Amino acid sequence: MQLTYEKLPKDPIYASISHLTVKNSKFSQWQKDKTDYYSHANLVDKALKLLKERIIRGDATAYFLRGQLYFEEGKGVNYMKQIIDSPCPKARHLQFAAAYNLGRAYYEGKGVSRSMEEAERLWLIAADNGNPKASVKAQSILGLYYSTKEPKELEKAFFWHSEACGNGSLESQGALGLMYLYGHGIPQDTEAALHCLREASERGNVYAQGNLVEYYYNMKFFTKCVAFSKRIADYDEVHDISTIAQVTDCLPEFISRGMAMAAFYHARCLQLGLGTIKDEATANQYYSKACRLDPALADELHSLLIHQRI
Repeated sequence: MQLTYEKLPKDPIYASISHLTVKNSKFSQWQKDKTDYYSHANLVDKALKLLKERIIRGDATAYFLRGQLYFEEGKGVNYMKQIIDSPCPKARHLQFAAAYNLGRAYYEGKGVSRSMEEAERLWLIAADNGNPKASVKAQSILGLYYSTKEPKELEKAFFWHSEACGNGSLESQGALGLMYLYGHGIPQDTEAALHCLREASERGNVYAQGNLVEYYYNMKFFTKCVAFSKRIADYDEVHDISTIAQVTDCLPEFISRGMAMAAFYHARCLQLGLGTIKDEATANQYYSKACRLDPALADELHSLLIHQRI
């Protein structure tokens, strides 16, 4: 699982700098028709020089941005460590994001030896006991971490997803819905599950949408399942995943998984004529799309199909 980085806390004064240093990859297509002066390497170099000047002038935010830029370029672990250990009060609001990003480095083995223990330690610092002004992304990723590690620690996962959801995390809101639905780390509560899943779905959580499709199918609400699943299954698998991830701050692999679930169940309805006119040719197209989006999930669902459980 590849994680996304934690963004700098919002501050309009530094919006243009943040855009230049962290988002410069968006210029890649434009740069192809320009001279080497506008190459990615030169833009990075210019950003580094600009940030160095600001650091000399005592700008604490520039330390974070320079470290973030180095980090995204495959460097910068030491910068993140310096920010976390900084006694400067002006750097306090940057330390949560830096701790999350450094935890990500340890989780993925970027610039450091891979260590789940160190990633967990740093994410706990970044999460700051659920502080809404800390890293909400760290709170959410702790929920995911505790629900997927071996052995699972589902009560901790529920706690952190609850904290992150209360602080606005769309990813954790969908995760809470599933924990309530299946009784993972909390007593099963279908009403609470549907409330979380529907609200997360309305806010754009595609994984929550896919799980609602599965719920509608299992409950034999086939007309509703067909109408809802088609909209999700028809997302563009090449372009929409990255766009949705950027807008919702949800992990791309879960977006793909939600789309795959919707495509598979839509195909099943078309194959059997449930809630719609039977169309095996179109069903095969949606089955194929589910396989492309998430082969492991498609294989799991196909196994259930063979055993006549769906």
